Amino acid sequence: MSALLYIRGMALEEKRAWIMAAVTVGTYAVYVAVVLGRLLHTPVGEVHYVATLLWTLGIAITATIVLHIAVAMAAPQEAGRRDERDREIGLFSEHVGHSFVVIGGVAAFCMALAELDHFWIANVMYLAFALSAIFESVSKIFAYRRGFQPW
Repeated sequence: MSALLYIRGMALEEKRAWIMAAVTVGTYAVYVAVVLGRLLHTPVGEVHYVATLLWTLGIAITATIVLHIAVAMAAPQEAGRRDERDREIGLFSEHVGHSFVVIGGVAAFCMALAELDHFWIANVMYLAFALSAIFESVSKIFAYRRGFQPW
């Protein structure tokens, strides 16, 4: 019962951050486990990873949307309400998350210039997207839990 009260005390944006973090960690872990299992028996150039990557991305996007809708329906009075603090925390956490997309893009660009296998380039990009979502969520949760001081 106390966990339910704790969840009810969270801002909607914090709940969404927990959803994004949990879904991203879960789906990326499944992807890594499946692909690593294939790498044990198959050379890197022949590993079938594209369908697994697309499925886990699709599942992550769908699960996040469904869970965001469920959370908004559970507390409709909070659904459209964002104050200045929510906007500042959101902007700050987006900057944190986007930095990982940029790092991943630069890494993938360098890997493409070095003519590395598509497997590595795609996996660096997927890792960058996963880290982006995780760190954006963690920074948002941290700001809600520990306080936020805009620069």
